[in-house]
Amino acid sequence: MDFKDNIKQLSERVLKLKDSIQTEEATKNAFIMPFINALGYDVFNPLEVVPEMTCDIAMKKGEKIDYAIMKDGEPILLIECKHWAQDLKLHDNQLMRYFNVSKAKFGLLTNGIIYRFYTDLLEPNKMDDKPFLEVDITDIKDSQIEEIKKFHKSYFDVDNILSSASELKYMGELKAVLAKEFSNPSPEFVKYISKQVYDGVMTAKLLEQFTSLTKRSISGYINEIISDRLKSAFKTEADIEQKEQAAVVQPAVEVSEQVTDENKIVTTEEEVESYLIVKSILRPFVDISRVVYRDAQTYFAILLDDNNRKPICRMYFNAVSKKYIATFDENKKETKHEIKSLDDIYNFAEELKSTVLSYDK
Repeated sequence: MDFKDNIKQLSERVLKLKDSIQTEEATKNAFIMPFINALGYDVFNPLEVVPEMTCDIAMKKGEKIDYAIMKDGEPILLIECKHWAQDLKLHDNQLMRYFNVSKAKFGLLTNGIIYRFYTDLLEPNKMDDKPFLEVDITDIKDSQIEEIKKFHKSYFDVDNILSSASELKYMGELKAVLAKEFSNPSPEFVKYISKQVYDGVMTAKLLEQFTSLTKRSISGYINEIISDRLKSAFKTEADIEQKEQAAVVQPAVEVSEQVTDENKIVTTEEEVESYLIVKSILRPFVDISRVVYRDAQTYFAILLDDNNRKPICRMYFNAVSKKYIATFDENKKETKHEIKSLDDIYNFAEELKSTVLSYDK
C-alpha cells in the first residue's frame, strides 16, 4: 500500500471511530500513532520516535512534547497532540514554547483530524504564528497528501520542505482572504472592483447595489469556470453512456421513457451540477464512485451502481418555466417536487440518504 492509500485509509478510520474516542490518549493511539506510522516511522523505536520528550523552558522545567520524530539523534519534527474534539487555536502557544527551545525545524499541532505544520519562516528559531500547511484528514486533497509526503522518512529533506513552505503559507492565507471576500465582499473590495466599471461617486446606496452585483458576478463567474471544466471532463463519459443506452434494452419495470433518438439527448450544465450536488450530499454515506448519472430525453437519472433498479433521484429540467426533482420511497414509487433553484436539492438530503442506504441493506 503506497503513502496515498495509507492516508486515505486513515481518513476513513477517523470518520468511523472519532465519536467513540473519549480521551486525548485514545486520540493518540487511534489516530496520531497510525499517522506517524504512515510517515514511515516506527512509533516503538526510540531512535525514530520519542514520546514525552522533555523540552525544558527557562522558567518551567519538566515540560514535555507528546512526540518527537528523530533523525541522527536530533529532533526534526515536534508533535503536540490534543483530543479530536478540541479547538487547536487554544493550544498553538504551547507548541511554540517547545519549538523555541528545540533544535527541530518543524512543529505539528494536531487533534488527529486537523494537522497544522509550522516552521520559522519569519524569524529564525522562533515558530511562526500561522502554519504553512493545514489539512483536514477527513477531507484531504491529493495536493495536500503530496506535501505531507515530504515529511515521510524516505523523502524527508529540510531544504525541500522549506522551499515550498513559504509559498504554501502565503497561498493558504491568500485563499482565505479571497474566500472571505467572495462570500461577503468588504466595502474596500467592492469599491476597488466597482472602479473598474463605474467612474461616478460611490454613494452608500450605490455601494449596497454594487456589493450585491459583485457577489452575483463572482458566483456567476465561478459557476462558468466549473461548468466549462465539467463539460470537458464529462463529454467523453457522456458520449460513452449515451451509446451504451442506445445499445441496451432497458428493463421496463424501472424506466418508463425509453431513449429512441440518441441525438435528442443533451446533457445540460444544470443537470451536471445537480449530479455533483447529489454526490456531495451522499459522500458521507456511500462511496461516491458508485453514484452515476444517465441522461434520457425526458429526465436526468442519478443511479447507484449504474443500475436502473437502484434509482436515487431524477431531475426534470426540460420544461421552460418549472423544474422538478423526483425522489423514490421504499417501494421505488416516484414523487416529483418542484424546485426553484439547484440549491433546493439540499432540502431532500434525508430522502436521498434513505434511498441510498436502503439499497445496501
